[in-house]
Amino acid sequence: MEELWLISEFEKIAALNPDKVIRLLKKDKELFWEVVVSAYLDRKISLGKAAELLGMTREELIEEFHKRGIPIRKLSKEDVIAEVEALNCL
Repeated sequence: MEELWLISEFEKIAALNPDKVIRLLKKDKELFWEVVVSAYLDRKISLGKAAELLGMTREELIEEFHKRGIPIRKLSKEDVIAEVEALNCL
C-alpha cells in the first residue's frame, strides 16, 4: 500500500495530541468499534471496559461478540479487578 506513510504520521500526531485523535476515532463508530475490540483481544482492556467505551452493558457486548464470532477471553486476576473497578464507577 502506497499510503503507509499516513499511518506513521497519524501515530506521531496521536502521540502529540491524543485527545484530538480520540475525538476523531469516536466520530467513526465502526472504526472505534474495531479499535476497542482489538484492544480487548490484545488484552489491553477488559470486557467491562470495552463495553463501557462502546456504550453497552457487558451482557450486550457478550451477545454482540457471539453474533460476530468474536471469542470471549477467560478472566484473569487482572480482568476481575478491572471488572470490579468498572462496576464501582457506576
